[in-house]
Amino acid sequence: MLHAIQSKEHGPLGDPMAHAVQSCVHCGFCLAACPTYLELGQEMDSPRGRIILMKQVLEGTLPAAAAQPHIDRCLGCLACEPACPSGVPYRDLISPYRAKVESQAVRTWGEKLRRWLAAQTIPFPARFRLALRGAAIGRALGALVPAVLRPMLALAPAEVPRAVALPRISPAQGPRRARVALLAGCAQQVLDPDINVATIDVLTRNGIEVLVPAAQGCCGGLAWHTGDLAAAQAFARRNLAAFPEDVDAILTNAAGCGSAMHEYHLILRGTPDESRAAAFCQRVVDVSVFLSKLGWSEKPLGWREPRSVAYHDACHLANAQNVRAEPRSLLRAIPGLELQEITNPHLCCGSAGTYNLDQPVIADSLGAQKAQAVIATGATTVATGNIGCLTQLRTHLARTNSPIRVQHTMQVLRDGYTAQKSPPSP
Repeated sequence: MLHAIQSKEHGPLGDPMAHAVQSCVHCGFCLAACPTYLELGQEMDSPRGRIILMKQVLEGTLPAAAAQPHIDRCLGCLACEPACPSGVPYRDLISPYRAKVESQAVRTWGEKLRRWLAAQTIPFPARFRLALRGAAIGRALGALVPAVLRPMLALAPAEVPRAVALPRISPAQGPRRARVALLAGCAQQVLDPDINVATIDVLTRNGIEVLVPAAQGCCGGLAWHTGDLAAAQAFARRNLAAFPEDVDAILTNAAGCGSAMHEYHLILRGTPDESRAAAFCQRVVDVSVFLSKLGWSEKPLGWREPRSVAYHDACHLANAQNVRAEPRSLLRAIPGLELQEITNPHLCCGSAGTYNLDQPVIADSLGAQKAQAVIATGATTVATGNIGCLTQLRTHLARTNSPIRVQHTMQVLRDGYTAQKSPPSP
């Protein structure tokens, strides 16, 4: 029946979906890696179960509405992929499937409103900043705010950082060793603009010229992972046009953005831009990978006293991009930094784009568990490579009154350069 998935009815995404379905041998190795299966204990809330459901919907033997609750509960964390002995490309199924069936989804008016608000604000920094500042009004209204919108208010920071205008070109310090273009991100520019500032500082210190293209926009990840293919394609085309070809790499410092940009060939599959998108994907690199491969020209000096730092694997860095060793290697290069590992690093923190808005109960449970795992390391700082994880960790560590500082890996590296060192002994 796989030809039914590959049919014209399912368009150019039918082949990738059919291949993913066919690759699954239902062995169950994915179960122990899946956060929602561990949380809910239901077969249909595991990757194996969801693959069966999606196959049945695509073949026309099951209504999309019957599968929807289980598909909606998928984090898209891709922890199932490295756990799978058959190499099932789950990413080639889950997002294309959502794009295919979203028009058939049954949602309440409140759920539709929440999704619309997220889609109209988060990818656009100016709108998102305005929305976050307006969240104070919503918190003041309390119970008058519809329950479906309260998760948005709960995650909104009490204070919104001041906007930072990034220079279009940041010259390399010393001899230029490389020239790159940086994706500034959308939510990151609003929630923690210092991440980009720190990234540029670390790169330029190591002889890397950094361009920040003015015409760039959202990576399209939010739209792609919630089934809005048209919006995802528009964002992808904008970035294809915005980023220059005469650079050594296109760098990302947000795991979710990097993962989405690596899927532009899938987002634009069957369009005239497909081959261009495939070439673009090959040039996208996480900042930690690029810096690790290039090597240091100036190592961080470190701090006066040893600092204990736990590293949290962002799902779309570790699982989607197979980037685990590089951030750890960079952190270990800082003198005096004691790197701590978090138990069950493969389990998602529950952020997953807008998942903590759409599935707040599950997201809260996963966030609380991750916060406890971080606390158990005894670290004073936790570092990670994704703005969603940073926001989730800050929220749940704050709920425990934990003093642990949450930073991006690049911020920790930047601080390693700028912290004052004790004068050398005579």
